[in-house]
Amino acid sequence: MNTGLHSLPSELNFRDGGMLYTSLNSVASNGFVRIYYLEQKRQCKALRKNAGMLSLSSPTTSKLMEGSFMRKEQQHKPRLKLEFVRTLLIDNYDSYTYNIYQDLSVINGLPPVVIRNDDWTWEDLYHYLYEEKAFDNIVISPGPGSPTCANDIGICLRLLHECEDIPILGVCLGHQALGYVHGAKVVHANEPVHGRLSEIEHNGCSLFNGIPSGRNSGSKVVRYHSLVIDPESLPNELIPISWTCSTDTQSFLEISNASSISDAHDTVSSNSRSEVQKSLRVWPFNGHKNKQNGKVLMAVMHSVRPHYGVQFHPESIGTCFGREIFKNFREITEDHWLNYGPLVTRKENVDYSGNQIILRKPVDQLSDGAFPSRSIELNGVSRKDVGLFDLVNLSYPSNGVKFLKLTWKKYNHLASEVGGARNIFYQLFGHHKAENTFWLDSSSIEKGRARFSFMGGKGGSLWKQMVFQLSDESGHPFEGGGYLSIEDVQGSATKTFLKDGFFDYLNKELSSFQYKSEDYDELPFNFHGGYVGYFGYELKVECGAAFNKHKSWTPDACFFFADNLLVIDHSSDDVYLLSIHEECNTSTSWLDDTELKLMDLRTSVPDKLIEESSLNVSFTPSKVDFVAEKSKEGYINDVEKCKQYIKDGESYELCLTTQIRKKIEETDALRLYLRLRETNPAPYAAWLNFSKEDICICCSSPERFLQLNRDGVLEAKPIKGTTKRGVTSEEDEQLKMQLQYSEKNQAENLMIVDLLRNDLGRVCEPGSVHVPLLMEIESYATVHTMVSTVRGKKQPNVSAIDCIKAAFPGGSMTGAPKLRSMELLDTIESCPRGIYSGCIGYISYNQTFDLNIVIRTVVLHKGEASIGAGGAIIALSDPIDEYEEMILKTHAPSRVVVEFS
Repeated sequence: MNTGLHSLPSELNFRDGGMLYTSLNSVASNGFVRIYYLEQKRQCKALRKNAGMLSLSSPTTSKLMEGSFMRKEQQHKPRLKLEFVRTLLIDNYDSYTYNIYQDLSVINGLPPVVIRNDDWTWEDLYHYLYEEKAFDNIVISPGPGSPTCANDIGICLRLLHECEDIPILGVCLGHQALGYVHGAKVVHANEPVHGRLSEIEHNGCSLFNGIPSGRNSGSKVVRYHSLVIDPESLPNELIPISWTCSTDTQSFLEISNASSISDAHDTVSSNSRSEVQKSLRVWPFNGHKNKQNGKVLMAVMHSVRPHYGVQFHPESIGTCFGREIFKNFREITEDHWLNYGPLVTRKENVDYSGNQIILRKPVDQLSDGAFPSRSIELNGVSRKDVGLFDLVNLSYPSNGVKFLKLTWKKYNHLASEVGGARNIFYQLFGHHKAENTFWLDSSSIEKGRARFSFMGGKGGSLWKQMVFQLSDESGHPFEGGGYLSIEDVQGSATKTFLKDGFFDYLNKELSSFQYKSEDYDELPFNFHGGYVGYFGYELKVECGAAFNKHKSWTPDACFFFADNLLVIDHSSDDVYLLSIHEECNTSTSWLDDTELKLMDLRTSVPDKLIEESSLNVSFTPSKVDFVAEKSKEGYINDVEKCKQYIKDGESYELCLTTQIRKKIEETDALRLYLRLRETNPAPYAAWLNFSKEDICICCSSPERFLQLNRDGVLEAKPIKGTTKRGVTSEEDEQLKMQLQYSEKNQAENLMIVDLLRNDLGRVCEPGSVHVPLLMEIESYATVHTMVSTVRGKKQPNVSAIDCIKAAFPGGSMTGAPKLRSMELLDTIESCPRGIYSGCIGYISYNQTFDLNIVIRTVVLHKGEASIGAGGAIIALSDPIDEYEEMILKTHAPSRVVVEFS
């Protein structure tokens, strides 16, 4: 990939792509230079009063002067307030674009149309912008890489060059592109800054209207960038409008008490706003002086065109007044069209009904299909580019519809009477080495982290086991598809090639179920039967990743369809038995038989499953025959590679992983898991035994990937930031506080929170994504962790599988931007991740689900135990510390393997 940084040639040469079109300079009226709306009236006065403080070429100045002398009646027009503003949002393959989408949906009154930077040709763009007049403004997203690389920036440079009469706002990479297209140099910053905050000062122009400026003003912004516009290279037509106040950066919690991350400062007094406006365009910026002081250019504007760029991320959860930036850009857009004239849209090809933008292919162009190349018909989101995934067909044909009936029984306060969850599982499902069993085990229920456990085995007539393996015959990039093997309860097996992949198959399966909600309305939990199993990390190729460099050694997905299950409510101590069956089958034999077994446990003495005393084995991988995929030196070298990619702007954060492995003799896998849950209890622990595949998974994960409940609320709980527990209570508290206020760990967590907000923003209702808990510390047996909670309300037109695909793999295991980071990690890591880094959990037949992140996990497969571990690498990472953190995360599971091998 080209990471070379250089200035733009004096002339941009764009190919016409076979389309004859008129230069946009000639499309604009002769009075185009007067369209720079109401702000020019103020700018002109400032220029006359402060003639020597800005360096503008004579032609530019004359255009500004011309633009300020408008007809008297035009000056007295009231502010134009559009019913909604139509934004084209260009996604540069970033993982924060849908945070912008969510903000603009609320502020504009209409969701923007999102396209990737290589989705549309220039002909497409020209058609929708200038013939259909479908959009009022354009926002160019952040993204990895550099505007000097055509593959990174796509169509954006041409937009900035040609669309001089349309308001454009560039964010981060979009900001750098604005500078680059006009001849400024894009260079490495003195220091990469990702997930850290800076105070900014600005000149009070329209984009910063009503936003405080300067030190201690409360105007803090989140930065994610390694490259910057060199202020000394700014051409005359680009005006600097904002800088950092100093060279210092701050961590989030360090400053959170001083200002709110909400819009608490959305308003300022009229007097202070007046003072801000008085300083418009007269702030005496001096590029050389600011460079010497170490201040970083944070925003620019074009002197004539309605084009702006901000280096920081207004959409971040940590940026103060971020939404105000977008509100101001809406007002800039309204002012622009007040003076330039409202757009007249061709109604036959653009529809705004149903609170969405629908673009249709013109009838007169359908015959030859030459133009445009695609239509858009999905909630303002490009059909090709919903994000990392394509929405599956929700109107799947009803062939093979199953009418499911749920029956259940409840036993009040029974769990403790029969020996608790461990004894129930062992006695009811532990026979024959617990073959073909599952246990979604809330073994850590402190502080309300989890409440329910679900367990079961080979069941009734609907039970089946599904094993999916991605095809290794597909090209590069991955063309999709894989082989699905299904075994039913009688042992009959089939194998099918799924051209559209496993997620598509699951969605069609779920769409084929019909049921009555009254069957489960009185149940306090969301899993009522359905799919239980895992998605492996390499299924990322079904969620937008271009390819897998490594092929998983285990199946890419394994699931049971569980039609019988037992549920324990750890809060009330109640036990539930559930059975689903087709409506024509009224048998309750499993419920009756299992009830008898439970009652028998009341009178039996629970087996002493494992000796209570620990074996006190210290962990040293080389002494216990664990073999690491990477040596210490190799892992440290990989950390350095990650840091270099980050320095070059290719990623903000890379979640580097590796694995340790140990050959094992015949072992009692269930007892190993029971020991793990005893020594390292976790809220999202799990046991899975796919005996035909020789796979046992012993998982003690503390992290929720994604949950969807019956109310349509999605929740993610990403973990970023881990440290060991202390020997004494004083040391333990000190380590906990060090984690809480670590700038590095806060930066890691903030980046992943913004990524998860983005992933949920793809499928959630506009304005519903929020962060009720940010950077909370949770303590477990061996570690403290920093955890945040992200929630949103699912859109009604997306399915459960759509939601999973939107966020898979979990951002805490990839880094950001997700697609580029996964691509880079594939080149750095030396083996497949397989089950590790994927997710385990359930998908209920009524399309609720709860999935964890597979960490702190032992995978037993074909005579080998493997444990994955890693950590987030950012610009602040110390390679040795990263290695020690990775080793720390293997301690709990590896010690248990040592005990049982």
